[in-house]
Amino acid sequence: MSEEVVGEILELPQSQHEHKQMPGEEEEAMAQATEISIESLEEGNVQFQDEVSAVKQVLFLDQDDDSSNSDYGSHDKPGTVLQRLVPDGNVLFPDIFQTNQLLFYERFKAYQDYMLGDCRTSEVKDFTAEYLEKVLEPSGWQAVWRTELFDVLIEVVDVEYLVLKAAVELVTPFLCETKGCELTEESMKDLLEAKEHKVPLQELYVVYDESGEFDQTALAVEHVRFFYKHIWRSWDEEDEDDDFDYFVRCVEPRLRLYYDILEDRVPSGLVAEYRSLVSQCEEKYKEFMSLRNCISNSDSESELDNVSMVEGLKMYDDLESLKRKLKIIENPLLRYVLGYQVNSGLQSNRAKGPRPTGERMVHVVSSSMTVSQLQTLMRDKLCPDFSGEEFELQFHSDPLAAVNACYEGDVVVICPGHYSVNGSFSIPDSIELEGFGLTDEVVIEKLGKGDIFLDLTGANVKVSNLKFVQHDAVEGILCVRQGKTVMENCVLQCETTGVTVRTSAELFMNICDLYGAKGAGVEIYPGSTCSLVGNGIHHCKEGILIKDFTDEFYTMPKITMMNNVIHNNEGYGVILVKPADLPRMKKTTEEDFQDESKENGGQKKEADEEEVPPAEGCVEGNNQFREPHTQEHTEGNDVITNELVATSSKKSQLQKKKMIELGLTMADDDLMSQEMFVSINGNHFKRNGKGSFGTFFY
Repeated sequence: MSEEVVGEILELPQSQHEHKQMPGEEEEAMAQATEISIESLEEGNVQFQDEVSAVKQVLFLDQDDDSSNSDYGSHDKPGTVLQRLVPDGNVLFPDIFQTNQLLFYERFKAYQDYMLGDCRTSEVKDFTAEYLEKVLEPSGWQAVWRTELFDVLIEVVDVEYLVLKAAVELVTPFLCETKGCELTEESMKDLLEAKEHKVPLQELYVVYDESGEFDQTALAVEHVRFFYKHIWRSWDEEDEDDDFDYFVRCVEPRLRLYYDILEDRVPSGLVAEYRSLVSQCEEKYKEFMSLRNCISNSDSESELDNVSMVEGLKMYDDLESLKRKLKIIENPLLRYVLGYQVNSGLQSNRAKGPRPTGERMVHVVSSSMTVSQLQTLMRDKLCPDFSGEEFELQFHSDPLAAVNACYEGDVVVICPGHYSVNGSFSIPDSIELEGFGLTDEVVIEKLGKGDIFLDLTGANVKVSNLKFVQHDAVEGILCVRQGKTVMENCVLQCETTGVTVRTSAELFMNICDLYGAKGAGVEIYPGSTCSLVGNGIHHCKEGILIKDFTDEFYTMPKITMMNNVIHNNEGYGVILVKPADLPRMKKTTEEDFQDESKENGGQKKEADEEEVPPAEGCVEGNNQFREPHTQEHTEGNDVITNELVATSSKKSQLQKKKMIELGLTMADDDLMSQEMFVSINGNHFKRNGKGSFGTFFY
């Protein structure tokens, strides 16, 4: 304690020293006062520290708990923090650590902070070996060795970190369970001898131990097993982007996709397509590597080797195409922004065609109806429109049941009410689905998770005067896969993406209100026809998304946009998605055309020599986003038109080159004469987060 503090304590008021003290008594009194004051301060300090500790314990309780339950938390407390798992089967194996139920953030943290860090693809094996060497017990632990044919109890005596193998011995007594085969202790010893007593770490499941000594060993083995089963791809070693962070490029998106699939956040059709692509890519990669090894081991330059070289180049192109498709699905942004070119999701039912009797049915949907409501329905709707002899009436209480009962040419009339359906509307026939009354009075709400709310493939479908509400969705609210669909005076309350117009499909959407999409309000695919007139598209991630894929046989969509109000979207009002290498492809194509003209001795038309100027707001190079300058409503429409014309010009040149290679000629090279863009004008863009129009390169 400082002298100043003691001095302050000893400065007693004059009233406390009224009587005179002797010199000896004065020294003794001062000593006693100093001792008492120091003791009181020490007691107060101890009490204060106790209060601070209590406050810290309350404030940081969650952090302490999180640390103790994480993969690499504090293990000062005795005992394991992992759960035990009792193995299935008839053999009494010891319990093992349950590590297959780790959360996303636990695996994410392990791979990012401990196992991989910022390593490149070529360094994955070295970083993994270094990680295992730090946390894995080299010997003295037991595990169950699991294969497709048997489970056997072994003990690890050594670990080879770089090759991810463990040297093992059988445990006495011998415990083994076979799956469709017979194995004795002697045959198992022979198998281990043949394998030099080395087995893959990924096939080992660490035996449970309550002391906590082998927790990190069990977790490390689990992380390696999960990584090579769900994250690592055999073709990653051939990655051309080896200079970039492997965790950011591959591990994180694949890990997120795995947990999105696990938690039913990815459509079932897209999951099936992804797994099919992975299998195709694995097979194609094996074929390519086998062919490449054969060519590299061949010393001759025979014609057969030349054929193999051409075959190898084609195989390489196929492999790269599959890898690009996988990257689109693996990327959490592109998965829904770009979608996928294949019809992933709900498989449409086959069209029934006309009713065998030749009659047409009018399906009236109502949960309940009074006599006056029935009279109004007959007077205003049924008698004027469906009084012919070919029409019959059928009543339903569920709109989904009414749609499923439809044949070609049927009509579904839905009376006012709030209808909850647990399923999706799949409409493969040409029918009409309309609400009787005001739009907000006829509401159809989807319950539970599922795929697309309305899946339309009919040749001529009309939907009008209805409000669709979607919650907790996996895919969008409406998808026109093929055929023609007309939507009039509808309200679409979305949750993921809004309306999707697939390649070769047609959508005519008039006077509708669409909002709430976490993706794009309207997604327009290449080769489709989309007419948007008088609609409101607002409070979505993006307003309208126009897609352009690298495949040169896909043409730009035919788009009509008139008098729409596109406002309060988080991103752009209209965004064009296209490949980043299109400008380079355009330049190469123009050079090829010039060479072709010189060889033929002809002269190119002036229109072919003129380069279509890039629209204001068009992004050149490899930048992903660039926001255009602020535009008035009229200029915003011009920007969209100019950019689409420029993009279509590049696609047209690619198509022209392809036709020249096939020995064909194009009759007309004018974009507008091909009716690529019918009309884009009169649209209003207000308060969109990034502006009226933008371009996204992938």
